[in-house]
Amino acid sequence: MSEPRFSIGIDLGTTHSALSYVDLTASDGEKTTQGVLPIAQLTAPGTLESPSLLPSFLYLPHPGELTPGDLTLPWTASRDYAVGELARSRGAGTPIRLVSSAKSWLCHPGVDRRAAILPNDAPPEVARISPLESSVRYLTHLREAWDHAHPAAPFAEQDITVTIPASFDPAARELTAEAAQAAGYARMTLLEEPQAALYSWIQKSGGAWRKEVTVGDIILVIDVGGGTTDLSLIAVVEREGNLELHRVAVGEHILLGGDNMDLALAHVVARKLAAQGTQADPWQLRALTYACRSAKETLLSDPAADAVPLVVPSRGSKLIGGSIRTELTRAELTQTILEGFFPPVDAAARPVSRARAGLTQLGLPYAQDAGITRHLAAFLGKQVGALAELQGLATAPAESASFLHPTAVLFNGGVFKSALLAERILGVLNNWLTADGAASARLIGGADLDLAVARGAAYYGYVKRGKGVRIRGGTARAYYIAIESAMPAVPGLEPPVSALCVAPFGMEEGTDAALPPQEFGLVVGEPVHFRFFGSSVRRQDQVGTMLDYWSPDELQELEEIQATLPPEGRTPGDVVPVKLHARVTEAGTLELEALSSGTNERWKVEFDVRGSANA
Repeated sequence: MSEPRFSIGIDLGTTHSALSYVDLTASDGEKTTQGVLPIAQLTAPGTLESPSLLPSFLYLPHPGELTPGDLTLPWTASRDYAVGELARSRGAGTPIRLVSSAKSWLCHPGVDRRAAILPNDAPPEVARISPLESSVRYLTHLREAWDHAHPAAPFAEQDITVTIPASFDPAARELTAEAAQAAGYARMTLLEEPQAALYSWIQKSGGAWRKEVTVGDIILVIDVGGGTTDLSLIAVVEREGNLELHRVAVGEHILLGGDNMDLALAHVVARKLAAQGTQADPWQLRALTYACRSAKETLLSDPAADAVPLVVPSRGSKLIGGSIRTELTRAELTQTILEGFFPPVDAAARPVSRARAGLTQLGLPYAQDAGITRHLAAFLGKQVGALAELQGLATAPAESASFLHPTAVLFNGGVFKSALLAERILGVLNNWLTADGAASARLIGGADLDLAVARGAAYYGYVKRGKGVRIRGGTARAYYIAIESAMPAVPGLEPPVSALCVAPFGMEEGTDAALPPQEFGLVVGEPVHFRFFGSSVRRQDQVGTMLDYWSPDELQELEEIQATLPPEGRTPGDVVPVKLHARVTEAGTLELEALSSGTNERWKVEFDVRGSANA
């Protein structure tokens, strides 16, 4: 394979995707030549444009809905679906044929993500596709758009970095990597989105970032995207006379973002319509949600706009006369998002959980509490001890602190195009710091909120080649596998389990971890399940650490893997003595192997979707 000319960064977002690139042949040190790909896509039937963002929507038209040529792209005339702006606009009027939030479904452990389940509430006559296939189609479109624009530099020959939320678990990371491979991404690495945002800030500064931060700074990255809220902490330390950046913590997976805000705005508008005597049915409410999403983006990006008109078509035969016409005002937008998602709370606040109904519709496991400030308080409180063992800080963290004290804040995500929202969350944080006897945190910025993640991903691919400044961190969590105790059967008592650390916090990509020589029994030839745990707070555990007890705050159980490991000539149910071996791949996924003690046999346990693990 030839030497790549470009490092390509792809932000595979919940609501938008983007592609940026660094020309490796024209970059040197921290001075890079970087661009953003105008993404060729259909914006209306038969109309081709090239905006900088690809809306992450997929529309599945009825066979007779469009005329021949309506879906023709410069590189193919055979598509029977639409991706991008046409999909979003068409789907706003016919939401039952629109696939959205595929990225959120891809990390949903409660469904089979290879099954054709989207659109999840479509009637039987509508064809469905899987979250995995949806992601493949977005990634494929980006690859084809690149090849169309750069025929002399084929996509398959470049270095590719695809971003994911920092909170993605190993199964979601593995699925993203699989989608990229299926889309033709040969040389691909995964990168966490908050890190990408910080890389973009570093790249844009042209080396001046060293003057904006000092040793001991703790940078809080708050990334509120279309589907998730990601929280990360990155420390500025000094090693051998040089400034270095070390990621010290990431938050839990919070399915809370622009999607929730769109739905909240739709309900606000629906209540306004109801007060005027117009009752929206469930179908219209869904269409209203997509209309509010577009209106929200217009209001956030255009400070001069005071209101955006909304039109939701009727389901009856009188499509024009039955349409619902109203508007979303800036005042409604600000009040709904500001008070509903960024309420002023104190540092001791925590997300509220409500009692759930026994039966619920199949859908995404959204966060029960919409208050992002409460999730932020919980994150900083949980990470209060994260700096205790970090070397290279100028001063030790205060022992009396009730939460970890950031000194700087970097915002990412289109939500923060509204200065009012950024000011609110910074104000709430600084009130906490003042009450805890700490200095206020300052804002660092200057990044393009729509393109920072893609630009940072492209810069990271450049940094990996030994150029620029790399953020150190490795895995965002320590990972453990459950080991079941051998004990006599006792009625009503499950055998207790211990948690064996197979990958410590901060394990770097491309490294292996051979576990101590202790042997374990591996059941082969019959269905078994593997239980896994993750921890964002146990930084001291090493490979082979065995935990017999842990508190609920220390370890969180991840998605279990169900598998039948091949017996390799043995009787089903045999227990084979094995040693374990873990590896974090160059792509950023976690692999675990069981090696037979007496032979060369090995069984690979992959973090995969429910019910279909491989070995």
